[in-house]
Amino acid sequence: MREVNDESSNGVRVGLCGWTVAQPAYVQRYRVVEVQHTFYEPPAGALLARWRQQVPAGFEFTLKAWQLITHTSSSPTYRRMKVPLAEEDRGEVGAFRSTPPVLRAWTRTLECAQVLRATAVLLQCPASFRPTSENVAAMTAFLSTAPRQGLRVLWEPRGPWPVPLLVELCRDLDLVHVVDPMQTETVTPEQTYYRLHGTSGMRHVHTDAELARLRDQVRGRPDPYVMFNNLPRAGDAERFLALLRVQG
Repeated sequence: MREVNDESSNGVRVGLCGWTVAQPAYVQRYRVVEVQHTFYEPPAGALLARWRQQVPAGFEFTLKAWQLITHTSSSPTYRRMKVPLAEEDRGEVGAFRSTPPVLRAWTRTLECAQVLRATAVLLQCPASFRPTSENVAAMTAFLSTAPRQGLRVLWEPRGPWPVPLLVELCRDLDLVHVVDPMQTETVTPEQTYYRLHGTSGMRHVHTDAELARLRDQVRGRPDPYVMFNNLPRAGDAERFLALLRVQG
């Protein structure tokens, strides 16, 4: 298959969170996608292998880690699991607990990444995962020992975390700090991975001024990622790519 054309994005890796448009059309426009299926329930390896086979050379996958690692069983996201969580696992999952079901979930996440030949795995935490000493200890213990198989590990804390603690954890645990740049700034600008959720909510359409500011934020950074996750994401991503072309 043809190589992905990168000329229009000036080195900025622009993509969407999920196959929001059909795959054949998607790969004509973008060179990276963040797989969402793996968060709710990892799909069969055959499906992942088909995705990998059907993209151009140079196309990149990142993926969200299975929710069993980060989210407790009370999270409404578990309703999207086709196979319900086993009763005995309900109190054992989430919050980086080093329990058998969490460790199995990490292994399964790595298997998915291997099939996709993904470059990074995203650990998105719920807002309820606060910077308590218990949570920090559990996260540190898990991420200090969990195998990575060469993957970059991206971490998106959704609640308020003190900046010095973010800096310490990202440094000590070798994490990329993921943020929505319309809300806050990353503490790892040398490895920028932005996820835009919508300034006023998921239905938010980013203004021209917001996208221009975003363009200026990533200017000069090494291989930054800009991943749109709001509902009108495809339109916003197209407008952002147009701004990058003007910049070039």
